[in-house]
Amino acid sequence: MKKISVVTPLFNEQANVAELCRRIAEVMQSIPYDYEHLCIDNCSTDDTVPLLRQITASDPHVKVIVNARNFGYIRSSYHALLQADGDAVVLIASDLQDPPEMILEFVQKWEEGFKAVMAVKPVSEESKIMFRLRRLYYRIVTRISEVPLVQNATGSGLFDRAVLDVLRSIQDPYPYFRGLVCEVGFPIATVPFKQPRRVRGVSSQNFYSLYDMAMLGITKHSKVPLRLMTIAGFLLAFVSLIIAFGYLVAKLLFWNAFVLGTAPILIGIFFFGALQMMFLGLLGEYIGAIQTQVRNLPHVIEAERINF
Repeated sequence: MKKISVVTPLFNEQANVAELCRRIAEVMQSIPYDYEHLCIDNCSTDDTVPLLRQITASDPHVKVIVNARNFGYIRSSYHALLQADGDAVVLIASDLQDPPEMILEFVQKWEEGFKAVMAVKPVSEESKIMFRLRRLYYRIVTRISEVPLVQNATGSGLFDRAVLDVLRSIQDPYPYFRGLVCEVGFPIATVPFKQPRRVRGVSSQNFYSLYDMAMLGITKHSKVPLRLMTIAGFLLAFVSLIIAFGYLVAKLLFWNAFVLGTAPILIGIFFFGALQMMFLGLLGEYIGAIQTQVRNLPHVIEAERINF
């Protein structure tokens, strides 16, 4: 019998963990596959881990990895994926915004022959501003990426063992997982759904973590920003030369009447200063990505394993 591993990363999800495990168990018991449910806890500060201990005591399918500290969603979830030993691995969010019942559709696509299946949310009940910002980001990244990315992907999905074997060989210490799956090259099936609002608990994703994930998607899969810096440098140098020549002509023609004033100087200084800071920031993002890759630290340090 084939085996499916279900991976759920958790952080302070005491309000959702019991229902999460129950719904996943109901789904997995309705299909003719053996399964394991691998929960990775990112050093929660609430009762998530004690609740997981109670669940593992009565359900041998549930396994738990407890991290020594909070290593972030990206590293923690990726580490859990690589620890799974099923013929296919399902990654599903623990906040129940990506309903566990979608696993049935993931498995159906897998049985049709797809080695990668991803959940996409063309419609969402989250904040309209955030949803539009996400859509805009995905459109931009898709346009500048060296490989076509799946737009509006939530990160949840099913991935065949062949995909995981490739990811293990890459050994990326800080991956943009959604982009990395596209880099592998296997055809990707999508499962669209309407994402509901979070009912219980508070999201661990803040502005910094969302920004980190967004920049990771750009720096890992596109050199376009670096090229734009060079092109913008040449264009600005040319424009500056034209403006300087225009001012010279104006001064020669209207020597006594033409006065430059301080406004253009101040505006020019602040404009070029802001542009330089933006370009330096983008360059720093790429350098930071290189540093992370070179250090090659482990994804997480495990404090404990339960029910393995």
